[in-house]
This record gives sequence, structure tokens and C-alpha cells, in this order.
Amino acid sequence: MLRSLGQFLQRIGRSLMLPIAVLPVAALLLRLGADDVLDIPFMHEAGAALFDNLPLIFAIGIAIGFSKDGHGAAGLAGVVGYLVLDYSMAAIDDSLDMDVLAGILAGIVAGILYNRFKDVKLPEWLAFFGGRRLIPILTAFAMALFAFLLGFWLWPPMQALIDTVGDWVTQAGALGAGVYGVMNRLLIPTGLHHIVNSYVWFVFGEYEGTTGEINRFFAEDPSAGLFLAGFFPVMMFGIPAICLAMIFAAKKGRRKATAGFLGGLAFTAFLTGITEPVEFSFMFLSPLLYVVHALLAGLALATAFMLEMRHGFGFSAGFIDYVLSFNIAENPLGLLVVGLVFAVIYFLVFYTLIRVLDLKTPGREDDEGESVIPSSGDDSDDDEFQQKAANFLIGLGGKENLRTLDYCATRLRLEVEDMEEVNEGQLKRSGANGVMKVGGNGLHVVVGTQVEFVANAMELLMKQGDGKITEKAQADSSSFSDSTYKEAEIQKDEFSAPITGRILPLSEVPDDVFSSYMMGDGFAIEPNDSKVVSPVDAVIDNIFPSKHAIGLRLTNGLEILIHIGLETVQLEGKGFKVYVNEGDQVRKGDLLMELDLDVINREAASTISLIIFTNLPEGKTIEMLKIGKVQGKEDQILHLK
Repeated sequence: MLRSLGQFLQRIGRSLMLPIAVLPVAALLLRLGADDVLDIPFMHEAGAALFDNLPLIFAIGIAIGFSKDGHGAAGLAGVVGYLVLDYSMAAIDDSLDMDVLAGILAGIVAGILYNRFKDVKLPEWLAFFGGRRLIPILTAFAMALFAFLLGFWLWPPMQALIDTVGDWVTQAGALGAGVYGVMNRLLIPTGLHHIVNSYVWFVFGEYEGTTGEINRFFAEDPSAGLFLAGFFPVMMFGIPAICLAMIFAAKKGRRKATAGFLGGLAFTAFLTGITEPVEFSFMFLSPLLYVVHALLAGLALATAFMLEMRHGFGFSAGFIDYVLSFNIAENPLGLLVVGLVFAVIYFLVFYTLIRVLDLKTPGREDDEGESVIPSSGDDSDDDEFQQKAANFLIGLGGKENLRTLDYCATRLRLEVEDMEEVNEGQLKRSGANGVMKVGGNGLHVVVGTQVEFVANAMELLMKQGDGKITEKAQADSSSFSDSTYKEAEIQKDEFSAPITGRILPLSEVPDDVFSSYMMGDGFAIEPNDSKVVSPVDAVIDNIFPSKHAIGLRLTNGLEILIHIGLETVQLEGKGFKVYVNEGDQVRKGDLLMELDLDVINREAASTISLIIFTNLPEGKTIEMLKIGKVQGKEDQILHLK
């Protein structure tokens, strides 16, 4: 029961994102048209119209969000439901005011009724009113019943309770603001922070007929904005400071890649106030850091409240909103000072905890393959989204493992059949900033602000079939059977040295992932030549986007990884020239790539390269026939026994 309730609340949180997406344009029009900015009355009124009709917008948006196929009929039913509820309750008692909550309730009911009855067929003489046309009718009757129950019995005590809570929060002052700030951050992993936000933003308080901190702030209520101002120091300064701390704490060889990854996320947080990609990059790597972040956020809100700073936003507390509302804010320059102080606090606390506790934040992971730093590609946007979508689908266990696929501002919201089929490493290597399990079958994959395009690409690929998914993921291995290698052996004349250099045992490799055989059995070569050749007859199974590693698959199904250098993924292809493509058939001795050893020596941790058997059958071991110096392509160096 609790699990079902949690999923229901998450669905509400996700559905809220569609109407909330209207707020930025509403705030933009309202402020730009104001007499203290551009003084364009019709623009100001256009923004005001959106704020004045937020309940109706919420009814439409949530109904569409709740519907399984996003059909407009659900949105129409939401409108009908809200109007019936609003006018009916006013007729019962005109002092009752549900405001945005009325729109939320109407949207939820309309969405549920749409999913349940959209395919209902009526008798022939009523057939015109069947199917989707039936939904607004049912919603009208349902909301009339809700109006009766709410107006006469349920809503008066609930409205009194809301007023009481509002009074407590107001009287609690800085404590109330701090508690709200902590809750706002702690609830982000569940997606339920939107529900708490909706109360504070759209219901809390009243001023000349408007309710909620956001509405009242733009209506220039002198008491509004105290519960919003503290977010600016967090979004504009705290989150970028977290990124800076993780960059400085990253391993030296990965610092450049970490800076490239987190730098863009920090700028996005500063400019727009979108912080989830950053928060999910460390949320599950170190829950302790996230709790500290939530407490600091609460402290920022409490501090801004105590200093009587008022500021507001239409979407989130980024620089764009800061500038737009600057003229109607109270002590906005003081917020910058508070922000700089919190930037220092955030940096020192995070950097110290990361280093002292050896936390595996981005750039500090033990396993390079599981890094949360996504690789970048050179493809067009559409191809990039489709390839990422295909890799996500494979990492999620295939389309048959997905029950539902949805998204919110920055993350995919999924339900899977079998959580054991989900490969978190594959998802992170494919560009996910974070992966979170919610209940038994719920899964959130943090993608970033382009999540909608990835989700749409996933839906398209799922319709096109498994073949298209495999093609886009460039992972076609259908010509081999995974079961045929179990008794396979490589004879001594079949495996030659892939690189000229000096052979080392894995135990001497200065990287725990390889020296502890976590990736599999194999050996290392310290190269003194630039050419890398295929050691066997095989097919190119995969080429890493950063070109530093190539996977081979033999006809017997045995898989071999050739990994050039240590921590070379951060070079992003610099120093590597690849001559083969995925799917190519290669013969022993064929040229795979050329290396710029000077670049790798200068910018990577080491040139020591690994040859790993990633799916070596149980009971099989590698017998080296030669150690020390070897000649690439010519020397036969091992067989299995």
C-alpha cells in the first residue's frame, strides 16, 4: 500500500512539471512589461493573465501528465472539472478558496478517469458519447460530487488547517524557512519536493486575492519572497562551489575531464537554477554529502529570512530570475554577499569531507568504467540523442524490461519488470548523471535538461523494434554465440603481441582496478611503438567514444579488451587514431590504431596498456609463453589452459 502511495505521489510530482514549465514565460512577460523595466502594459498584462489563471493551467497540465498517452481529451476534461469544482464551491460558500489545489485535484481526477474509461464503448444510440468524449462528462459529474463533499464537510476544516500551518510557519520565521529549505532538498531524490513547493509557491499566504509566495511576490506583497530569497545563494553560488570542490578533489589524471563535465553543470545551475544534474552526481556516491547539502540549503534560507531579504523567481533561483526581479526585490545586493559567503562554506566543507573520507565523487572513482563522467560524442544532436537512447535501453535490460517510460525536468522516471536486468554502469557510461532506485521497480535516471529529447528518442526506438535499437547502439554481436567459447582454447600460434614493448604482469600495473583482476585476467604491455595491431582473428565488437580502448570478439565468443594507457579516457580521443570500425572483421596483425605516445605520456597517468580477457571461462587460465620485450604482430605470447 505504501509503495502504491509513493508511486502515486511521484506521479503527481512528475505531472506538476508541465504546468510549472509555464512559470518562466509568465514571469518574463510580467517583469519585462512592468513600468519599472520596459513599461509595456500589454506585455505585463499577458504575464499577469498566466498567473491569474494558474489553477486552470494546472488542471490542464496535470490531466495531460496523468494520462497514459498525453491526449488533449484529458486536458479538456481537466478544464471542465476545475470549472465545475470552482463555481460549485463558490455557490456553497464564497469564502472557500482552493485556488491552485482545485486545479491539481481536477487534473488528477480527469487523468485517472481518462486512463480508466477512454476506451469504453456505449450502446449504438449513445455511441457518439463513448470513448474519449465520455471523459469530460464523467469528470463533470465527479467534480460536482467532490464540490458537494468538499464544500459542506471536508474543505472548511482543511482550509483552517492550512491557515494554521501558514500562521505557524510565519511565526516560526527563520526556523520555518530553514525547515522548508531542508525538506525541499531532501525530497528531491523522490521527486516529491514539487508537492511541498506547490504549497509554498501557490497556496501559502494571501494578498489582495492572490495566494502563494510566487504570486504574492509578483503582486508586490511586501511580506512575500522571504521563503524564496534563500534559494539564490544555493543555486547561484552553493552548487557551483560544490562542483569546484569536486574538481579540485578529483584525481590529477581525471581533473580535466571532471572540470569539463561539472563546469557546464555549474554554469547551468548559476544561470537557470537547475541543480539536479549536479546533485545526482554525488547524491548516491555519498549520501552524507547530500545531507550536508540539505542542511546548508536550510541554513541559507534561514539566513536570508533573518536578514529580511526578499526576492522571487518564476522558475528557479538562477541568475536570469535574479536579474528579472531585481527591481522589486528587497536587498538583492545583500543576497550576492550571502551567496559568496555560502560559496566559501560549501567549498571548504565539501572539499574537506571528500578528501578526509576519501569519498568517490566524480573524478575519484576506483573503476574508470563506472565513472559518472559521461563521454562526449561528435554526432549531430539527433544522432546523439538516438544513440544515447539506444544505449540507455540496453542498460535498462531492453524495451521488454520497461513497464512505463516518463520524464520530468531532468530525469527519466521509469518502472521496470526486473531490477536485476538494469546495468547501472552501462547507464552511467552512456551519459547518465545518476541512477536511483525507487521502491521495488521504480527507477530514476538523471539525464539533464535535454531529457525530453532522450525520452522521445527512446519511445521512437521502442516502436521501431530491437533491430533498430541494436543498430543505433552499434552493438551488434549476433554472429557469435556466448555459449560456444566454454571449451575454447587459444593455441600458442594464434595470439600474438598487439604492441611492441615490454610485457608486465597485471599485478605490477599501478591501478587497483586492473591489478586486482576486477576487469578480468590478462597482461600489460609498456609500449615503445605507436602501432597497435589485432592479436587474433576477430570482429571489432566496440570502440570506446574516447578511442582509448577497443573490444574484440573471437568466433568462439571469447571477448578481449585492449585498453591503451591509464586514465586515458580523459584525453577524449587526443593521441589516438583508429583505423577500424565497429563490426569490422580483422585478421591477426591488422592495424587497429596508432598512438601519439608523447601526448599520452604528457597528459595521462601512464602509457601502460592492458589486454584483458573479460569473459574468460571458469577454470581457464592464461599461460604466458614470453615475458619481457616483445615485437608487436610477430611474437606469439600466450595460450589458454
